[in-house]
Amino acid sequence: MRNVIVIGAGKIGATIADMLAASGDYRVAVADHSVEALAQVAQPGVETLLLDLADEAAVAAALAGRFAVLSAAPYHLTAGVARAAHAAGVHYLDLTEDVATTRLVKSLAGTAKAALIPQCGLAPGFISIVAHALAQRFDRLDTVKLRVGALPQFPSNVLNYNLTWSTDGVINEYCEPCEAIVDGRRREVPAMEELEEFSLDGVRYEAFNTSGGLGSLCETLEGRVRNLNYRTIRYPGHCALMKALLIDLRLRDRRPVLKDILENALPTTMQDVVVILVAVSGWQDDRLVQTTYANKIYGGTVAGRPRSAIQITTAAGICAVLDLLAEGALPTRGFIRQEDIPLDRFLANRFGRVYATAEEGKLAA
Repeated sequence: MRNVIVIGAGKIGATIADMLAASGDYRVAVADHSVEALAQVAQPGVETLLLDLADEAAVAAALAGRFAVLSAAPYHLTAGVARAAHAAGVHYLDLTEDVATTRLVKSLAGTAKAALIPQCGLAPGFISIVAHALAQRFDRLDTVKLRVGALPQFPSNVLNYNLTWSTDGVINEYCEPCEAIVDGRRREVPAMEELEEFSLDGVRYEAFNTSGGLGSLCETLEGRVRNLNYRTIRYPGHCALMKALLIDLRLRDRRPVLKDILENALPTTMQDVVVILVAVSGWQDDRLVQTTYANKIYGGTVAGRPRSAIQITTAAGICAVLDLLAEGALPTRGFIRQEDIPLDRFLANRFGRVYATAEEGKLAA
């Protein structure tokens, strides 16, 4: 039985703990600075540990002797967890969409005694695995488009949105620069721009630039693709209203104020849907063709507890990668990119099968 620790007892951390404990193959501990949050995850088979997550020495001590640490901490604490894992010499997995944190993790990999695997959630995470797998079908690539959104099934406010995961994470991805490849050149493009609209299963959506969703794909596909971009999916009208808050009212410079507004005005919901769309175009046998993966995933129960779609998909991503690492299917040292993970192995995994619903995505060759 592998001894692992989850950092962060929030919505995602609690779901990870439930999944791993229910598998029977992991001895699970959950660490957080909040007594109240730890009380929510306490159950037979799950150890709880009160810990100052900003104290890297204390975090490193808590990691000592464990097989792996899975960080579900807020993005601004993730870098410290990575440094602590590096110091303790344990395998490290995280869910971060923060570009700076991933760059730090990569810089630590050269002297790492274990595997460092950032961005193991949905986007970045599974979306990169799908995109890379589709890209391998082409002799030459032209364009790779990645689109993901966690949306309420029944929107009922002017923003057409409910809080389904970390408010800090949403604000960060709406504000920070976005990596992309444009006309063959790697660039940073502004968040909340390049608005587009599309339909899927008869429902209209919009999508716009947000930070972090590409993971390391820009580096991986640089020199091989003409255009590569990631955009977050929302219902029409959301982008314009959020830009009014962020830019016109200058709340991008007062993020704690924006967080307070959103958390006191927008209710959370368990009735959400995760929408995934990946479109890759290029040349096969001298013909320009496109291959598309589309999927919708809904909430359900994990270990008898109701969980939202974004909780399930994000937790399943990191749990599947942990399983593959434990099985010896992944390298046990250094930096591991999401696109290094074979799609078929991921979907065949007991946790990764969450993504194999709905006819394993609607994959059109």
